[in-house]
Order: sequence, then C-alpha cells, then structure tokens
Amino acid sequence: MTFIAKPRLRHPTLPTNRLGYTRRDYEGKISTLCAGCGHDSISAAIIQACWELEIEPHRVAKLSGIGCSSKTPDYFLGGSHGFNSVHGRMPSVLTGANLANRDLIYLGVSGDGDSASIGLGQFAHVLRRGVNMTYIVENNGVYGLTKGQFSATADQGSQSKRGVVNSDAAIDLVSLALQLGASFVARGFSGDKDQLVPLIKAALRHPGAAFIDVVSPCVAFNNHAGSTKSYEYVRAHNATMNRVEFLHRLHADPGEPPDEPPIEVPQPDGTTLRLRRLQAGYDPTDRIAAVNQVQAHQARGEVVTGLLFVEAGAHDLHQHLNTVATPLNRLGDAELCPGQAVLERINASLR
Repeated sequence: MTFIAKPRLRHPTLPTNRLGYTRRDYEGKISTLCAGCGHDSISAAIIQACWELEIEPHRVAKLSGIGCSSKTPDYFLGGSHGFNSVHGRMPSVLTGANLANRDLIYLGVSGDGDSASIGLGQFAHVLRRGVNMTYIVENNGVYGLTKGQFSATADQGSQSKRGVVNSDAAIDLVSLALQLGASFVARGFSGDKDQLVPLIKAALRHPGAAFIDVVSPCVAFNNHAGSTKSYEYVRAHNATMNRVEFLHRLHADPGEPPDEPPIEVPQPDGTTLRLRRLQAGYDPTDRIAAVNQVQAHQARGEVVTGLLFVEAGAHDLHQHLNTVATPLNRLGDAELCPGQAVLERINASLR
C-alpha cells in the first residue's frame, strides 16, 4: 500500500495555539479511505480537539487494531507515538503501554468489528479496569474491508445494500460500557463536528476509562435506505441529550444563561465540564438513568448522542494498583529488583 505524505509547507498566517502549533501540525498522512467516509470526519475532530487542548503531539500514544477504522491513526497526529496491533487486541497493548509509561496520553481507535466481535472480551476488561485512555469506536455497522457484511453492532431488522435483512440482535457498546463501569461514556455522530469535538476534548482530559461510540456511516456499503447507520437515518433520529462545553478553568465565564441551568462536573485537574441539557431533567452523573435513557430511545428507533455518563471522582488503573508516581519504564534495577528478602516477604503475603 502506498502512503502519500502531506507537504510540510505552512502558510505564515495560519493561526497557532499557545504552544506555537498550527492545526496542520496535528495532521498525518493523506487518507486512503473512500471519499465521504465518516471516519475521516472523526480524524478531523481528533485533530481539532488536540489543537484546541494544546497537547504536544509527542505526548500522545495512539493505538489501533484491524479494519478501516484502525487505519485512521495514520491520518492524524503524525508526530505522536503509534502502534497498530492485531485484530481485536488493541486494548491489551494499550494497557501494557499505559502501565509502563503513565505520562503519555493514550488514544485507542477501533471499529465495531474490531471491538464488538473478535475484541469484545478485550473491550470489556480494559473498561472495567479503568485504564486511563480515550477509547473511540468508529461504528458503521458493517465490515467495510470485506465488502459490507453486517457487523455485531448492526441493528436487528436493518437492511444491507443488497437488501438482506439482519436477523441478529445488535450489541450496543454504549450500554456495555455503562454496565462495565467506564467512568466516561458518550456517543457522537461523525456528521456533527460541533458536538464531537467537545466530547473528544472532554474524554482526553478525563482521568479514567473514557469511551466514545461514534456512528460513522460507511458510504460504500451502509449509507442507503434501510440502514440505521446512514447519514440520513442518524440525522432524522438523533436524540441529543446535552451539549458539552469543556472549560480550561474551574471558574469560567458562563456566558448567556440557558432556560435550564447547566450541570457542572469538576475534574481532578481543576477543569470542569459544563453540560447544557437538551433533554429536560437528564442527569449525566446517574449511571442507571443513562442505561434507561439509551434503552428507551433504542426502543423507539432513536440514536442517543451526547455525554451520557461521567463520574466526577473517577480513578484509573494506576490508582487501583497503587503504583508509584514514576513511570515504570524509568525505574532502575534497584527499584525493579529489590532483592531476595523483599521477594520472600511478597511470597509470604500470598500464602
């Protein structure tokens, strides 16, 4: 496969963030996906989010599995670390990398086939362990690399491009993430950048397992009448729960007051999430309410989007394991091999 690098020239008038980076500095290679693919819109949203958050690209580690979605990390953050793992095994590789070096920002990109089929067990354990990461599933309901068969997230009763009706029940990754204990759960739509960019920004700053399911239409095999993952269907059936404003300071200008006061969720780093409710009375800090909302709207054939659940005092895997603050890959022999006496005490504690 041939990859085409983008030219390195930059126009002198391009706006920069406080680090001096332009938005182009967060791009990668030229995409080889189909024109109009929703995955490219997600890549653009990730680029925008990282630029606005003023993240140094080399501080990001992006990991993926196999599939159209797993090709996309090559198209953003060209100056970051990256690893393309085998099919469905991205979460294990990400977990190991996170344990070795907690100082990096971890971004896992996967697809509905990669995460909901062969990688379903991996998906479950990385969320329940609370690995500090942003896990994005680019969900189009089909296997785009193998000519459009239904994936495990295809809705029951939806039709393929050839008119075949899916008889299998769908796996809803958002519902699973809520039940597995993810501390940040959201759903976005690749056709709504205004909603998706703030969701990604909030997930990247969340100190725990942050999961975003993004409905991302496949223009080649799943963007037709009868599909429930097409641009037209999602726009017509989108039930947006809230709009996210990611604030860099805890006490920021609230702007014009809405009809219903926003919900503010403080984060451990001093920032805050301000959620402006579009569904009256919805509380995104209530996990049970989130599960009920998702299922109620699914029963009506609606796609719920927005920040569905966030846990203010979330903890990550390092806090659960009580690891040292220094990244493990920087420890020397004295710390990693403390001697026979320490080993005997550990063995004795396990008897």
